[in-house]
Amino acid sequence: MRLMLVDSRRGLVVSGGLLAGAALVGVLVLLPATAPAVQAVDDAVWRWVGSAHSDVATAVAVALSWIGSAEVNWPLRGAALLLLAWRRHWLRMTAFALAVVTSELFIGPVKAATDRPRPPGALIETTAASFPSGHAIATAVTALGLVLVFARPGPRRWRWEVHAVEFTAVMALSRVYLRAHWLSDTVVGVLLGAGLALGWPALLMLLRHRRDPTASTS
Repeated sequence: MRLMLVDSRRGLVVSGGLLAGAALVGVLVLLPATAPAVQAVDDAVWRWVGSAHSDVATAVAVALSWIGSAEVNWPLRGAALLLLAWRRHWLRMTAFALAVVTSELFIGPVKAATDRPRPPGALIETTAASFPSGHAIATAVTALGLVLVFARPGPRRWRWEVHAVEFTAVMALSRVYLRAHWLSDTVVGVLLGAGLALGWPALLMLLRHRRDPTASTS
């Protein structure tokens, strides 16, 4: 039996914590009583990245932003889903697909509802509202989701999970550096994407185990 998660209950708890963190930061961003304080932090980071500008850093940030774009994410996701289907890992395929679909369904409506303006002076072309960061959500879902559905639990997968989180964080910060997003946009995006990527495998494994304790998790 190949497990996606050693402890699905713990996975749900961690996922819930990540999603709760995303909700909390989101409330702080949008609540009139707390929004000025969050914006003050965002403004300070915006000023700092502006002062740290360099051509090399900009080129790297643009490359990272492209890697986190839909043009890269969707072919990678499609290939992963096809491979999982070919291997008949239906539970893994369903978990990854649900993480992708729910994250994508979340982005548009929340952007439209909040309509938060982008930071001024963006170094890259942007569309739609600023909150939350679609790049951060998509990268977290894809990077962490692929590790969870393809790598076996153990020290090696732990290292891959750390690398996935590191890459997601760096890619998200590249969007801040490019002034395409406020810092808080990306924090919410990373927390939300990671929570969905972990939550769906944990939930499906728990439901499968309750229905049939001897069932495979493939």
